[in-house]
Amino acid sequence: MIEMLHAAETIKDLLNDDDIVGTDLMAPLGERQERGVGVIEAPRGTLIHHYRVNENDEVTRANLIVSTTHNNQAMNEAIRQVARQYLDGHEVTEGLLNHIEVAIRAFDPCLSCATHALGRMPLEVEIVSRDGTPLDFMTRDAHGVCSRT
Repeated sequence: MIEMLHAAETIKDLLNDDDIVGTDLMAPLGERQERGVGVIEAPRGTLIHHYRVNENDEVTRANLIVSTTHNNQAMNEAIRQVARQYLDGHEVTEGLLNHIEVAIRAFDPCLSCATHALGRMPLEVEIVSRDGTPLDFMTRDAHGVCSRT
């Protein structure tokens, strides 16, 4: 609560600072740059954008580090924990797919797409032995239909 009050007071001060919120529409732009970096905190995590432009201001390189990149390690660890807890033997079950989906949505709901109802996130899960031999495979499509192919 204290942090929220501090943030509100700081916002009020910033809104009254003419150097930040001025009426001068022709503020100096500074020297033209060929690259720019932007970082913003978004609902799913930090977004980092890095762009380069040529002499015609055409984008020649764009490097985006999106929230999914930052969430990837946590999702992988959550899926590993799901496998340890819910994988029984060497068979992929629909229940296992559901637990994997919950683990992914916990860290990055947009990766599985918020428009998909629970149990309808398209997934492919393959179990392989230590030597790489496939043991089982199951897919689920966007309609929630599971199949082994």
